[in-house]
Amino acid sequence: MLSRTADSLYWIARHVERAEYLARILDGTMRLTNLPLAYVGTSNEWKSAIATAGNTKLFEDNYPEANEETVIHFLALSTENPSSIRNCFETARANARAVRTALTAEMWETINTAWIELQRFSNDPGTREEITRFLRWVQETSLRFDGSAYRTMLRNDSYWFTRLGLYLERADNTARILDVKYHLLLPRLEPVGGSLDYFQWAAILRSVSALTAYHWVYRESVKPWLVADLLILNDQMPRSLANCYENLVRYLDEIAGMYGRQGPAQRQARAIYNRLEASRMEEIFQHGLHEFINEFIADNSSLGAAISQQYLM
Repeated sequence: MLSRTADSLYWIARHVERAEYLARILDGTMRLTNLPLAYVGTSNEWKSAIATAGNTKLFEDNYPEANEETVIHFLALSTENPSSIRNCFETARANARAVRTALTAEMWETINTAWIELQRFSNDPGTREEITRFLRWVQETSLRFDGSAYRTMLRNDSYWFTRLGLYLERADNTARILDVKYHLLLPRLEPVGGSLDYFQWAAILRSVSALTAYHWVYRESVKPWLVADLLILNDQMPRSLANCYENLVRYLDEIAGMYGRQGPAQRQARAIYNRLEASRMEEIFQHGLHEFINEFIADNSSLGAAISQQYLM
């Protein structure tokens, strides 16, 4: 496969996954701001949404304050933000068009239809009801694309490169959600385990569709260390860091087997996965969850660079 084809497939999956992630952030933030102040506290939830998306500097350069209108416009519809939902779908469609013959008809139809439907949405976020429908549409589009890839693609290098993009992006997204909640969202004077803590952690679980899974696994009230355990170490949870890296190791090994050579990307992915497997939640909290996640985000970014260097350039 040509490196530019692999690159386009990889980035299609990353941008579609990122669009869904941003929709989940906005949906979760809207849910929190609908609760009484006694449950959500005095912290600026909209500012935390920008921090979770990793766009704080760009946002502050373009908007005077973080509120519902400015944050929704910036993360959903802004043409100035390269990582907005609008730009994610536009870039994914451009990449899909460039490698249309490497996609199945169902995958191309999903991306192209999403891009056409996106033209109906103006730069005005609209009412809360309209925004909610838009965010739900984004999530459903991502699910359709992922489902069409899973159901219709041959299990060859085209499929494996889309999976690399998806799981690398998903791991980064899950880590950032956890980090912002733990480090920024909870006010300094609020006790861990209080009502505010409960509703914020429950909102985090809803934002990654994990609240039901949490109660299936732990069968007790929401606790920060158990949420972290589910989203970091539980390899049965599809959005956990452990699950993402189990799949990254698998698909990198599939590519190495097809091309007949291992490389730095395989070694780095396996090293990160082994560290996750060897980790225990008590040790992570003792060392510092924020420090652990920061180190993971850096390692995940380094793996992305290794994949690009080895296969996409």
